[in-house]
Amino acid sequence: MTDHIQTGWADGVLTVTLARPRKKNAITQAMYAALSDAVETARRDDAVRVLLFRGEGDSFSAGNDIADFIAIGSRGEPPLDMSVFRFLKALADFDKPVVAAVRGRAVGVGLTLLLHCDMVVVAEDALLSAPFVNLALAPEAASSMLLPAAIGHRRAFEMFALGEPIDGRTAAAWGLANRAVPAGQVEAAAADLAAKLALRAPNSIRKTKRLMRDAEGLWALMQREGEAFGSQMSSPEAMEAFLAFSQKRAPDFSGSG
Repeated sequence: MTDHIQTGWADGVLTVTLARPRKKNAITQAMYAALSDAVETARRDDAVRVLLFRGEGDSFSAGNDIADFIAIGSRGEPPLDMSVFRFLKALADFDKPVVAAVRGRAVGVGLTLLLHCDMVVVAEDALLSAPFVNLALAPEAASSMLLPAAIGHRRAFEMFALGEPIDGRTAAAWGLANRAVPAGQVEAAAADLAAKLALRAPNSIRKTKRLMRDAEGLWALMQREGEAFGSQMSSPEAMEAFLAFSQKRAPDFSGSG
């Protein structure tokens, strides 16, 4: 268990908060396990009509906790055995509306999680990025399909390959978010959308979402991505990227190939 994932329920909306603000809500395997519990419980509980993700502090999420990942990589644990993949499976299967409130940074899985949300509110000055290649890794959470589907191949490839962030206004213009609002209005705007969704006919909205998503196909892709991610995570490229990250320097991939 972890105190870094908090939940609250009101009027049909289950709010799940990433509550590790001192680490920009970087996600550990323990946090993934708690997130999985929350999503799986929400799917089974008919009282929950909508799931709302938010981050405590000034960032949505800095992505995976790098120290946690280095430790996992050193143990050689198969990626599909990690808690993160239980969470990804829960996201793929989830057939109720999901809303996200995004302020500050949304990095890596902080961004790819949004691709599984049905409505997203971002701060105009939020910064979203997918720096997998910068860490010598590969995309996850079915983002290799969902991100190009949302914003087009060229924009998605640039986000993956260069890892440079886009701001909230751009995210909304490209179709990654429904609304871009001032940072101080994000929480209220997301809560308003969640409340409206909670009032809709629940069976109708679940069937609508199922028709719009291929849960089995998403999970199959997540597993293929996991194989690529896992092979990279134990590679010399990734070890150099992780070391460079910890030493606050640029990685040297000149000997790779």
